[in-house]
Amino acid sequence: MNGIINMNEKKVKILFVCMGNICRSPTAHGVFETLLATQNLDDVISVDSAGTHAYHVGEQPDSRAQSVALNRGVDLSSQRARKVMQDDFERFDYVIAMDRSNHADLCELASPEQRKKIHLFMDFAKDRDEREVPDPYYGGSHGFERVLDMVSDASEGLLEDILQRNF
Repeated sequence: MNGIINMNEKKVKILFVCMGNICRSPTAHGVFETLLATQNLDDVISVDSAGTHAYHVGEQPDSRAQSVALNRGVDLSSQRARKVMQDDFERFDYVIAMDRSNHADLCELASPEQRKKIHLFMDFAKDRDEREVPDPYYGGSHGFERVLDMVSDASEGLLEDILQRNF
């Protein structure tokens, strides 16, 4: 970090979004929370996740996502799936979509003014050319490992963007 963060500033709020909120967005949520904790930034930046569909509301993240994340020191067990709500576009400063389909769904829900908050997560990645985080739900554990790698890279870039724009 360059400089001192003013703790009197409002907290920057991030919402990660995928379709069901049990694989990709909870993984991003957990990885980003862990990154914030290691940087002592969890007092000035907060994180949540949601899904564009209500398929899994109230459920924990997929057990494969939890296992892969926990193997890398990221605990997802306290998270519960929820659906994106209209007021999320007011409450959050960044609404981060895992893929183009979810990005389009979010843009349909948001007002024209709120759409500037919606971003594709991989647009923040530094070391990857992929533009979308693939849904690992119907694959094996390798897909969850790949998602975790992608999310980790994009999280570093997102944090840099947040710090540059807000502090």
